[in-house]
Amino acid sequence: MDEDDVFEDATTTTAELTPLSAVADAFEELSAVVKANGFDYDFDLKPFCDACSLVSVLFGCLGIAFKFAELEYCSKVSDLSEASESFGTLNNVLDFDVQNDTVKSPGSLSRNLRRVRQGLDLIRALFQNFLSSDDCLLREAASSAYANTCAAYHTWAVRTAVYAGMYALPTREQLLVRLNENDESAEREMIRYINASLPVIQYVDNLYTSRNIILDW
Repeated sequence: MDEDDVFEDATTTTAELTPLSAVADAFEELSAVVKANGFDYDFDLKPFCDACSLVSVLFGCLGIAFKFAELEYCSKVSDLSEASESFGTLNNVLDFDVQNDTVKSPGSLSRNLRRVRQGLDLIRALFQNFLSSDDCLLREAASSAYANTCAAYHTWAVRTAVYAGMYALPTREQLLVRLNENDESAEREMIRYINASLPVIQYVDNLYTSRNIILDW
């Protein structure tokens, strides 16, 4: 399966979708490419960034509590997107930084990609927690998701600010309104994203581990 075949109709349908269904569609397309071609496939940077950019809307729906994540995430996706013409593929990004010993350097594209991957995983974990029970508070879902995906890589000051901001999160009902979904449609689209994002996250992780880069940062 070629990326051009998968993505050719994306621009014609996105306008008809809710923010959540647009993200689910985009990641199912990415996931299909990964599943069809395997982790050794040289994935184009642009379609990856296009899909990731849609996730920023989800951060925005979470309000001020996740503003830090939205700003950082959008900045990193933007940097990667701007680099797509020069680097072409995700493998080229890693190869460049490995050769220059800048994989973990602040501002490097490989470090930006690592942070974007954490953002994708944060949303995946939040959705999983959100769907765990009908009465799960968004604050509880988000706190647990952050603790399990991002907290270990943030300073004490950032972690403290994040947890304090959790009390400003919208209610479950308010979130559904912001997403333009109801309980049934939100569950369907969240499950689609959870399932589709995992192969993409694993693909990104493999870019590092296949080069003997430990993911502890």
